[in-house]
Amino acid sequence: MDSTLRDGEQTNGVSFLPHEKLMIARMLLSDINVDRIEVGSARVSDGEKDAVKMICRYAQQINCLGRVEVLGFVDGGKSVEWIADCGGRVINLLAKGSLKHCRQQLGKTPEEHIADILDTVACAQNHGMTVNLYLEDWSNGMKDSPEYVYKVMDALTQGNAIRRFMLPDTLGIMNPLQVIEYFRKMLKRYPEAHFDYHAHNDYDLAVSNSLAAVLSGASGLHVTVNGLGERCGNAPLSSVQVILKDQFQATTSIREDRLNDISRMVESYSGIAIAPNQPIIGDNVFTQVAGVHADGDNKDRLYQNDLVPERFGRKREYALGKTSGKANIARNLEELGLELTPEQQRRVTQRITELGDKKEIVTQEDLPFIVSDVLKHDAPEDKVKLVSYVVSTAYGLKPGANVKVEINGQQYEAGATGDGQYDAFVKALRFIYRKYLNRTFPILANYQVSIPPGGRTDALVQTVITWNDNGRQLRTRGLDADQTEAAIKATFKMLNIVESSIRS
Repeated sequence: MDSTLRDGEQTNGVSFLPHEKLMIARMLLSDINVDRIEVGSARVSDGEKDAVKMICRYAQQINCLGRVEVLGFVDGGKSVEWIADCGGRVINLLAKGSLKHCRQQLGKTPEEHIADILDTVACAQNHGMTVNLYLEDWSNGMKDSPEYVYKVMDALTQGNAIRRFMLPDTLGIMNPLQVIEYFRKMLKRYPEAHFDYHAHNDYDLAVSNSLAAVLSGASGLHVTVNGLGERCGNAPLSSVQVILKDQFQATTSIREDRLNDISRMVESYSGIAIAPNQPIIGDNVFTQVAGVHADGDNKDRLYQNDLVPERFGRKREYALGKTSGKANIARNLEELGLELTPEQQRRVTQRITELGDKKEIVTQEDLPFIVSDVLKHDAPEDKVKLVSYVVSTAYGLKPGANVKVEINGQQYEAGATGDGQYDAFVKALRFIYRKYLNRTFPILANYQVSIPPGGRTDALVQTVITWNDNGRQLRTRGLDADQTEAAIKATFKMLNIVESSIRS
């Protein structure tokens, strides 16, 4: 069960708009094919209600409303009414799984809380709902008050009113050995019950604990896209999936080739960047840096494992830097169709190493220019040149841009307004390509800005832009003290790469 739209939204600073929740839910259900999704919490806000209604309506249209779940509370039936009004048919009822929570947070005896739970379950059943039950703080309950956990379970396993019992490590305190111990106790006492496990990552053990739960007999796991969630987050969907499949030969319904797509969507909507070294979905995980690794890949894939990038809709890259070595550079030259003598390759390798020592970032797009410089040739002449431009912003008015460019010797001029100065600049370029050249302009897929720490107002800004050009992905960088200028430099790098590929 994916809980990105409920527990994932409890990440500090994350709040999805209703249409964003719908887009994520659609991809999770239809493209990623997760078994279930938890899409929100009852009685939170009007916006939450709008989102849950939209998702339930979509799920009904594709005949999978039973896969959509909403968190509800033991509140005299108010959550049940809220979920029913949204069109929901599954409630994940939050009850107390430890004596401490029951007494100190609710101020009730176990008997009183159990009676309240049963009343809410009956209310949900009267509305035709399936009921799953969270035992909040179950991990501490098993550690400090197991008799309370058993008392609640004894009362609630009567009559099969509850479909799933969901056992959360609410504070992320467990280790795999404890997970195994506590799950075996639960399954021994309640062999017919369906147990889910809900991990938190406070000790960086969410994935390990999830696997321990599976090996101990758990029937379901809770995950989130990119590991979003309260405090340190939950178990990441992508990591749990590949470990289950590769390490334990488990069969799931997940479409692995779309995992990167859902991760990028959630990254964009949440504003929480994926760490470059995040397994499966990070920018760097399929990039070989050391030259010896590229050399080994050339000699029968000696440095590759079952996590091949094509499995996830990605491709392997060979980084350019001081540890690259000639094998990395040879792979990049081969992809670009550039042929050099061994001596020329040696000199290019030396230059890239020098740049790496200075912490300069070298990309595949930079390689032709480095080759030209090393070989004492003029750098390839730009076919797309910026002649002049003016960008402006004023209070109460949309930012504007006037742009004059030269493309293959011909000059063109256009103006546009946009949501920002760079947006206006790109819209003016788009107009020129559409009107004068009758060509499509590449689509901007991702835009990242990095500024060195230290607080200097004149610090250089690096802008990295990813573009989609008719199915081909390009990533270009620009460096300048002005953010807009850095983005413009990255844009014209991209346009010259596209123009070169058209001519070739």
